[in-house]
Amino acid sequence: MKTRHFTQLIAMSALWGASFPLIRVASPALGPFGLAGIRCILAALVLAALMRMLHHRWPARAAWPALTATAVLTVVAPFVLFNWAGLVLPAGYSAVLNATAPLFGILGAAAMGEERLTARRLAGCALGFAGVALLVQLGPVAVTGTVVLAALACTVAAAAYGLGAIFMKRATLVHEPLPASAAVHVAAAGVLLLPMGASAPAMAFSPGVLLAVGTLGCITSGLMYWISMRLMREITASAATSSAFMIPLFGVTWGGLFLGEPITAGMLPGCLLVLGATALITGFNPFRGAPPEP
Repeated sequence: MKTRHFTQLIAMSALWGASFPLIRVASPALGPFGLAGIRCILAALVLAALMRMLHHRWPARAAWPALTATAVLTVVAPFVLFNWAGLVLPAGYSAVLNATAPLFGILGAAAMGEERLTARRLAGCALGFAGVALLVQLGPVAVTGTVVLAALACTVAAAAYGLGAIFMKRATLVHEPLPASAAVHVAAAGVLLLPMGASAPAMAFSPGVLLAVGTLGCITSGLMYWISMRLMREITASAATSSAFMIPLFGVTWGGLFLGEPITAGMLPGCLLVLGATALITGFNPFRGAPPEP
């Protein structure tokens, strides 16, 4: 992996890590579906404006079903699930659980015949799920049924991200990243339109909420999704999802700095297991360079 690719991954991780504290701010006020819907609309508007400025054309009608499936996996499902979990879990929890995304990406790629599932990767999967369980048991939040469900929601969201990365990579092979990114968010906004409308009466806006949802929609959704798709044209899907390695570090840090969330020693073992598992599965090591293609 080239230095510029790794630098982009760090920047993406920092911004995506900031998403989790912002979700904690906005989700209670707007609801899981409301926040997801507004976020997608803002992202679609930003990307559509960029398309107009750069004179890009929208994907052909025949391409929209596949892009809609990509939208459900990479936008709709994870946004709603992380938003709901944000009502219960600290931002650091969600960020660490998000680091399981590469595990699911590797398993999905193996199931689709795109990558080999080796003993090392199977061991990594076992280690990763052990880390998730340990994180839930030893973190600063008392373990209740709701907490377990929220942690499960984060894990399912990470699975959607991991599997969706495969579809994102495929989309970059037939579409320019900007039109594909814009179409994905338009499709996602369409899917979320009715549930967002149903939750509209309960929404409560404030300057802080507006700032949070504006940042989530315009930057961490719209611009960062486009940058991610551009990066995927040059590196493998597994390498691209490796940015999830560093997201917990930023998510926990931002949550502690801006929301005053506790960072306990009990979180460290689970965090290390999850990060070690994802590194073991993908073979990603920025100091050694990209692993050989499977």
